Amino acid sequence: MFTGIRQNEMKKLKNNLVKLSADKRLYNIPVPIIGLTGGIGTGKSTVAALLRKHGLPVIDADANVKTVYQKPETVEFIRHHFPAVVASGAIDFKKLREIVFSNPDARTLVEGFIYSHLPQVFTEAFSLFDKPSVIIYDVPLLFEKQLHLQVDASVCVYAPREVQIHRLMARDHSSRELAENILGNQLDIEEKRKLSDFIIENTSDLAQLEKNIQEFITNVFEA
Repeated sequence: MFTGIRQNEMKKLKNNLVKLSADKRLYNIPVPIIGLTGGIGTGKSTVAALLRKHGLPVIDADANVKTVYQKPETVEFIRHHFPAVVASGAIDFKKLREIVFSNPDARTLVEGFIYSHLPQVFTEAFSLFDKPSVIIYDVPLLFEKQLHLQVDASVCVYAPREVQIHRLMARDHSSRELAENILGNQLDIEEKRKLSDFIIENTSDLAQLEKNIQEFITNVFEA
């Protein structure tokens, strides 16, 4: 995680984009939050890494979830409800996925427990930054979980569905049918594009992506 940038060195969000007060913001964070989202194969993780290079503090929702799963109380919770999933004090995530994706009640139970611990983990991650003036929250389910209502601005890393499919097939050596099924379980990227305040296109090479990120930074942060 990128740390150590002081507030007077950090980029500040333009005033017209600061839409929420702390009590309306996700986890009552005292500084503006930009929700960064996208879909599988759009390059969201690459964009997050490049934003960090620009000195922007990024908190990763997936990393936060992994942190919760590593907590002893989580392992004990899973062991209590699904004893066959825990062996030698460790969660077998393949078995857990099989259970939660085939049993809606089990999925609701596990997600409820994990999400109840996310505020603490997010706050801990936020505290690692030295007086940030903004936070970028890298969260795949920004719109699916209605989190866009609790951030000041949203940005979607965009690549058309056909590009997503080809990238998935190349990355995982999977069939087109499997790639389409995976994307079918996500909110369509065109819908995410429409819902977002800003778009970072990722349809060309890395050099063009870096230019698009620089344009985004220029548009949302004070000079």
